[in-house]
Amino acid sequence: MNKIAPADLMTLEAYSKARPEFRKQVIAHKKDRTIALGDHITLLFEDALTVRYQVQEMLRVERIFEEDGIRDELDAYNPLVPDGSNWKATLLIEYSDVEERRVMLARLKGVEDCVWVQVDGHERVSAIADEDLERENDEKTSAVHFVRFELMPAMKRALADGARLAMGVDHPAYAAAVETAAAARAALIRDLEI
Repeated sequence: MNKIAPADLMTLEAYSKARPEFRKQVIAHKKDRTIALGDHITLLFEDALTVRYQVQEMLRVERIFEEDGIRDELDAYNPLVPDGSNWKATLLIEYSDVEERRVMLARLKGVEDCVWVQVDGHERVSAIADEDLERENDEKTSAVHFVRFELMPAMKRALADGARLAMGVDHPAYAAAVETAAAARAALIRDLEI
């Protein structure tokens, strides 16, 4: 998978004009890349389009137009683009009530290491979490983590041949498992070099 280069980005002016339509495109694209694991944990599987959108938004918000600033943003976000042998996702822990969120983030310490994907007929693949920096402290986990699932060639071939795909989380304070819908499974297979 190709990483995003400066030439792939719009200028701030061009992005300002294109933003409403581009935003609609990305929201529609994310629909099949978003997997709810129960009521409070969501995986948003990233790819070049979702990451390019995030970079464009950061450049817009921060009003970054200098080459060095653009390169810094690309260096920060390009690691989220899958490379053909894996899936990369943003893991979101979502509780709308502030007090419940505070309590649950304390109870869910380590949850980012308990998330998995499983191709039918193969062992579970556990998430490799937060390779860029630690997002948990002694008191609580973060509400946002970045995870990677590294797939073996046989798993990728099995998916291409129609194997089912399940995902879940097994943590003492939170457990969920889902079979991935056909549209989401197809979107994720496109991320792989098979």
